[in-house]
Amino acid sequence: MALDIFLCLIGTLMLVKGADLFVGGSRSIAAALGVSPLVIGLTLVSMGTSAPEASVSITGAANGLNDMSLGNIVGSNIFNTLFIIGVSAVIIPVAIGPDIKKYDLPVLMFLYAVLAVFAFAVTPYRLDIYESVALLVLFAGYMMFLFLRAKKQAKRAIAEGTVIRTGEKQTERKKKFPIWLSVVLAAVGLAGIIFGGKFTVNGASGLARAWGMSDGLVGLTIVAVGTSLPELVTSIVAAVKGENDIAVGNVIGSNIFNIVFILGASSAVSSAVFNGDAAADFIVMFAACTVVAVISLVSDKITRWQGVLMIGLYVGYLAYIIIRNG
Repeated sequence: MALDIFLCLIGTLMLVKGADLFVGGSRSIAAALGVSPLVIGLTLVSMGTSAPEASVSITGAANGLNDMSLGNIVGSNIFNTLFIIGVSAVIIPVAIGPDIKKYDLPVLMFLYAVLAVFAFAVTPYRLDIYESVALLVLFAGYMMFLFLRAKKQAKRAIAEGTVIRTGEKQTERKKKFPIWLSVVLAAVGLAGIIFGGKFTVNGASGLARAWGMSDGLVGLTIVAVGTSLPELVTSIVAAVKGENDIAVGNVIGSNIFNIVFILGASSAVSSAVFNGDAAADFIVMFAACTVVAVISLVSDKITRWQGVLMIGLYVGYLAYIIIRNG
């Protein structure tokens, strides 16, 4: 038990410091390239923080653990949307940028709808190889869309002189953080996040078993939440630093990455088969995204009380799955 506690402490420290370096490095890369922090959050940050989900789900599928693979993805998306955005908003009200409202939230909801059609209409309660390839093609299309957005933003920045003729503070920052150093900082931070998350999950799992929790319950709670620790810490640090585009973009981008790339890749390795509870989890996942979309339509920010409500909804869902699988 002493070793498990030590792993939890070391893992938490690595997560916090790693997220600090990762967000700072990512922000510097965005400034140096003339690309918005939102695009960096939707690509570099979201893919990096989704590395644990990718590892767990694809490895699980290869070992025939399809339930765990699917549960990790769906559970992580629910946790990302309700708990991570909720906690970030409680700390500091989180602004939802116009690009997220116009492009990325609708894309996420569209992908959820496509997945629901595949999973419950075309091939009920499973994903075959053709649907897996379709998800991967959608991922490639979304990446191309983000690339074109980034290219357009970079051209606009050059035309406006914001890259060449920067302000005094930005010039000083660029001297302190050249792009190669920013990349190194982001890479070191990402390594800290991934390994810190692994240590924390391992330590927490050991403590849970020592306290008498079943392996199934540990998988549904600690493993699902644990693989989302990188997103949680990264978004909180970004929100505290005022990097709202990274904080929200990280969550939306991770959810998209989880659905079209990780689920697509894992189900291509071994066809995903859903049990009877999957429909309820899919509904919760879609409803969580709908909550954020509705808030974005009526307000430019997710306020503290809305954050508390979102956390409460997640706690309610967690209680439901514990009772359901008890």
